[in-house]
Amino acid sequence: MKVTGFTFIRNAIKYDYPVVEAIKSILPVCDDFVVAVGNSDDGTEALIQSIDKQKVKIINTIWDDSPEMKKGGKVFALETEKAFKAISADSDWAFYIQGDEVVHEKYLGTIHSAMIKWREDIKVDGLVFNYLHFYGSYDYVGTSPFWYRNEIRVIKNYKSIYSYRDAQGFRKRENRKLNVKPVDAFVYHYGWVKEPETMMKKVRNNISFYEDVDCKQILNSGPAWDYSSIDALNLFKDSHPAVMKERIMLKNWIFEHDISFNKLSLKYKGKIFLKNYLGINTFYENFRVI
Repeated sequence: MKVTGFTFIRNAIKYDYPVVEAIKSILPVCDDFVVAVGNSDDGTEALIQSIDKQKVKIINTIWDDSPEMKKGGKVFALETEKAFKAISADSDWAFYIQGDEVVHEKYLGTIHSAMIKWREDIKVDGLVFNYLHFYGSYDYVGTSPFWYRNEIRVIKNYKSIYSYRDAQGFRKRENRKLNVKPVDAFVYHYGWVKEPETMMKKVRNNISFYEDVDCKQILNSGPAWDYSSIDALNLFKDSHPAVMKERIMLKNWIFEHDISFNKLSLKYKGKIFLKNYLGINTFYENFRVI
């Protein structure tokens, strides 16, 4: 069985993406890794080169900044596609990780076993993971339905599969959802854990790729991101991935939140109750569990 990891990145240093940690976190279960490095001005290519010159292959790309690609963040899917298409035909699985996602080492064995188990099953297109979304600091995770709870991160190396919308997940020909098997493993999403000024810069950069979204409030706000406006959080009481240890130690800001406070609507509270206590899922899912 051959597994190839893949991702895309641009200006990782400027916007403080933990992309090195992301790649290193799944590299042990990958035979090789493809990274589409977009036109950056901060040394991102050298950063990626420093990870593992034997396993990691860089393809240099130029992002399409046309208005068409800025509708719904299409450019992110396009860059994901460039990396996916560069995977050689002899790979069985493609393991996707975004630049702000990390997998805990305790899950690697489970993931590898699932890839072996479903490798020969032609009905299975991919594997779907659980998610933890950290917010404000490494001590809190989001609990509202705003955060997606599951997503596909391992797919068969079928070129009929493509990146969907703004690289949220994957679909196959004729816009069909992928048939997936769930994996008892979490992806740790750190996209909302940065020093507040850097977080604001990242948000403003990201929304520039969504011309069809009204972001006047963000564009007209101050230089630092206001983490206090979040609707609902819980304390994270488990361990972080080992690759994140140094980054967490270097954190230079303080964020505290009263977890008893939340602004969830009755609708969202109802959705959470149905999911957690009755096993009835009313959340949108971009896949079909088989």
